[in-house]
Amino acid sequence: MDGFLNRHGHYFHEMTALTAGAEDKEKTAAEIATVFVDGVERKFISPKKGRIDGVVQLDLNFFMIYYVFPAILLTEHADARLIADRIRDEWSRRFKDSDIQYTDYDSIYGAFREKIFGIF
Repeated sequence: MDGFLNRHGHYFHEMTALTAGAEDKEKTAAEIATVFVDGVERKFISPKKGRIDGVVQLDLNFFMIYYVFPAILLTEHADARLIADRIRDEWSRRFKDSDIQYTDYDSIYGAFREKIFGIF
């Protein structure tokens, strides 16, 4: 997570800065979600199929759950959950079989250590 935040953390702080200065935080968070998901579609959509391949979509879902949402929450900004909620909602609306949820980094890390290793 440290490496991910070092390379990409500024994007999440830009998101929270946009909502912090917004008159309509809900609308701004929805716009952030739309722009974010549009970018994912442009990057990963298959020109042949006109959609994102199912295996790629599964990988993207896990990436969102393990990196993007926790990174947003790690900003500890008052609007972080609002942004994460709007991105989650847009993600679920646009991508098939992608009704994902999120949690914070500490919860994921703790569950990983407990369930995967079983020795901590």
